Amino acid sequence: MKNLASIKVIKEILSDSGFKFSKSLGQNFLIDENALEKIVSATELTPECGALEIGPGFGTLTQRLCMAAGKVVCIEIDSGAIPILQNNLSDFENFTIINDDVLKCDLAAIIKEHFDGMSVKLAANLPYYITTPIIMHVLEARLPIDSLTVMIQKEVAMRIAAPEGTKDYGALSVAVNFYAIPQVVVHVPPSSFIPQPKVSSTVIKLTMRDKPPVEVASEKGFFSVVKASFAQRRKTLLNALSNSPQIPLGKAEVSRVLSKCGIDEKRRGETLTMQEFADVANMIFK
Repeated sequence: MKNLASIKVIKEILSDSGFKFSKSLGQNFLIDENALEKIVSATELTPECGALEIGPGFGTLTQRLCMAAGKVVCIEIDSGAIPILQNNLSDFENFTIINDDVLKCDLAAIIKEHFDGMSVKLAANLPYYITTPIIMHVLEARLPIDSLTVMIQKEVAMRIAAPEGTKDYGALSVAVNFYAIPQVVVHVPPSSFIPQPKVSSTVIKLTMRDKPPVEVASEKGFFSVVKASFAQRRKTLLNALSNSPQIPLGKAEVSRVLSKCGIDEKRRGETLTMQEFADVANMIFK
């Protein structure tokens, strides 16, 4: 069986297939065996588990997922990579390839069809340009999966894992933590990929919550408050909320809401806890 993390093997595949990396699809294939093992280990797969992979590329991670999981389903948007992926993984019978856009396909239907009755874990080396949309798409869909273990741009991972009061804390931090518990697994340098990206990467695991850590009357209203609070980070909470088209209250009304919640109107969004965001949202969107 070929080691798909080998640069020599990758170059042979490129030479034989004439495949060209697509910048528009953000194709940077992971070739670091240590990072690959970290992803598989953090995903915590068993033969009774199913693994859902997004953007398998040449199958470097897929190969290891197939050895650890009972079944693997890969969603790959690049039709040019499909025959290469099928050839590279010809030693395995427990994987399925779906040529589709992960943001457009019915993930719930795919999981039901291929993993019915199985514990499902998602693993991926995500394209940097579409990392956040994919993560939020999966989280907001509330799919029957246990976790997401993904390689993403380090800067984005730090924003996801950032606690309140720090410079990296923002709307993305709150949104992801609403649905999942983040854990940074390992940082990965550009040299771990082919071709090499210009930024460092991080493997982060998001363990799905059974329910959000705060109770909200309206999820839409909650996220409206969060987004408005971070839209202009230098503004006080009073000004940020009262100037936002997403908040249906004037300045005096916002001031009264913040006072009832025991929140100083001069604070900024980055200092609020998730519970405080929920308190404000529940007062506005009852």
